[in-house]
Amino acid sequence: MQENAMTVAVELDMSLGESPVWSVARQTLYWADINNGHVYAWRPQDGAAPTRTELGEKVGCVAIADSGLVAAATSGILRLAAEGEPERLADNPEWEKERPEGWQAGRGNRFNDGRCDAAGRLWVGTIAADEASPTAALYCFDRGELTQRLTGIGISNGLAFSPDRRWLYHTDSLTRRILRYPFDVDSGTLGEEETWVDLEALGLPGVPDGAAVDSQGCYWSALYGGGRVVRFSPEGELMAEHEVPCPHPTMVAFGGPDLSTLYITTATQHLDAEGKARWPLAGSLLQMKAGVEGLAEPSFGA
Repeated sequence: MQENAMTVAVELDMSLGESPVWSVARQTLYWADINNGHVYAWRPQDGAAPTRTELGEKVGCVAIADSGLVAAATSGILRLAAEGEPERLADNPEWEKERPEGWQAGRGNRFNDGRCDAAGRLWVGTIAADEASPTAALYCFDRGELTQRLTGIGISNGLAFSPDRRWLYHTDSLTRRILRYPFDVDSGTLGEEETWVDLEALGLPGVPDGAAVDSQGCYWSALYGGGRVVRFSPEGELMAEHEVPCPHPTMVAFGGPDLSTLYITTATQHLDAEGKARWPLAGSLLQMKAGVEGLAEPSFGA
């Protein structure tokens, strides 16, 4: 695989592929198809097809745990072991399957993007049920307690941390801005937000979706609807654009033996039959040599 040459890693027909995460210890890539409630596991070196677990509900993101995985599904946070039923760790405070009389906006939001920080906390956001109202939030799950940390969000996305652990990156995709917050990894506290990247000002298409940070502190963002993956310097300067052979890349992750392969999940949702015919690689897992190493993902330890 040539550097910056994007190819198919696994041919799939995912509705909304998301949340790729690489386990260094297992040399395995995990990811989700949100809309179908699927969690995939794949060891590229084995030459075999990925395995698939069906959760029976939408699953926004997955994170590595010391044993198995943790998934933020529609109804709550689940621990997924190799065998047996999922263990519920926390309920989603914004989810109600039924909408009783007096139902309030925000009580039908599912979990979306998330990842663990270096202390093992799981940070996970929600997405507004109508994907437009500012009724979603960002939460931190730490030592068994789920705490709301940010509010007034439409689509929580783009969560990542700088290599020096001083910054937390986050976006409300609807705003087309990527924010950063001073971050204290010991206490898990956030400082005042600042606009770090403004896609509108840069003339970039699409909205910022899932992201990852490399070993040089640069932030890679998948631009949903923009058909590209972009890389920003630690100062927020646009350094590179990589076109994706479909309009809806969703998230990126560094993996492989040396963490230099960039994996990209994609989506077929929002594409009609003509769009799917035009973009046959939509819904597949893609890959490219990034030319830089990524960072090992921390394990969930809360």
